[in-house]
Amino acid sequence: MNKSVGQLLRELAPQVLGAVARRHGDFAAAEDAVQEALIAAALQWPADGIPEQPRGWLFRVASRRMTDYVRSELARRRREDTAIMSPLDEEIAVEQDDALVLLFMCCHPALTPASAIALTLRAVGGLSTAEIAKAFLVPEATMAQRISRAKQSIRASEIPFSMPSDLERAARLGAVLHVLYLIFSEGYTSSIGPDLQRTDLSNEAMRLTRVLHVLLPNDGEVAGLLALMLLTDARRVARTGASGELIPLDEQERRLWDQRQIAEGTALISATLSKGSIGSYQLQAAIAAVHDEAARSEDTDWPQVFALYGLLKRMSDSPMVTLSHAIAAAMVQGPLLGLELLKTLDTDARMSGHYRLAAVRAHLHEMAGVHERAIGYYRAAAERTTSIPERNYLITKAARLKPERRG
Repeated sequence: MNKSVGQLLRELAPQVLGAVARRHGDFAAAEDAVQEALIAAALQWPADGIPEQPRGWLFRVASRRMTDYVRSELARRRREDTAIMSPLDEEIAVEQDDALVLLFMCCHPALTPASAIALTLRAVGGLSTAEIAKAFLVPEATMAQRISRAKQSIRASEIPFSMPSDLERAARLGAVLHVLYLIFSEGYTSSIGPDLQRTDLSNEAMRLTRVLHVLLPNDGEVAGLLALMLLTDARRVARTGASGELIPLDEQERRLWDQRQIAEGTALISATLSKGSIGSYQLQAAIAAVHDEAARSEDTDWPQVFALYGLLKRMSDSPMVTLSHAIAAAMVQGPLLGLELLKTLDTDARMSGHYRLAAVRAHLHEMAGVHERAIGYYRAAAERTTSIPERNYLITKAARLKPERRG
């Protein structure tokens, strides 16, 4: 399939799904209908050309599939009448961002926060079940069941699948922000496949977060998340070499960093930190700003980073925060302290067999000069990751180290 067609379909899918689900009120059926429309487009557009209004084309095809489905369901006669009376040829309102609407719609009151986030990642982010499972640190089969149950729960609840009220939106905002964060994270460092980054995902996450910031300009965590994305994405060009290989933060050519994004992100986080209560996204943005402000890796204010991660650790039980806190501790007080802090993760089921824990242990052992252990951990991490660029990087790190001499 033509690459431009594939990229366009990925961008349009959540917008069309949001519109179809909002009109017909049945998410599971809407998702099936939109998938059929996407398949039809993938088969027709490369040969016939992309239509003048591709979103409207997808919407009309999906709506017709929905109408066929509704007609076959006697219990859904009212929805059928609504669908038949609504003109299928009308264009979707341009001023309404249906992808953002879909974000809030998926954070349904019939679902647990974890299930709502998983469902939204699938519908809005376009992530595979395997990618979502990795983000949640659970087996793929477990995540598949969770997404299936989420759809069943929505249907059984009979709560309309529609845009929530202002009060409901406020209650769902935390889940929405977490979804946007996970979509961006998967785009910035892809968990599966040959490419380190998927800019379509990270760009869409930033776009939706910008829209949300316009709607909620006084929300500190929305501003913090947008700042975090800008400050992190500013390093994107410098993260890979000519062959797509991973370049770690301390080896990047910082002159390639996007100074416009750094300035925007820094201004955002500076403004929001002065307004009072501080959340986890604001703290993460502040940490990113410290890294971006250092002209050289050795100029990084590691004591400040260590202190900020200490605050973040009190707010979050995420094992990834513990990993980052251990690295910062090693940079300030030496690798032995960092290794000691990592021991708390040995009994964390979410990190059992996770490659990042092995990778950080390898890095800290390398800092301590214990190369033999570092090599073992680098190799173990390489075996566990499903990202080809990260695997190659870890293998290379192991190959460059020489075991320390004995006796």
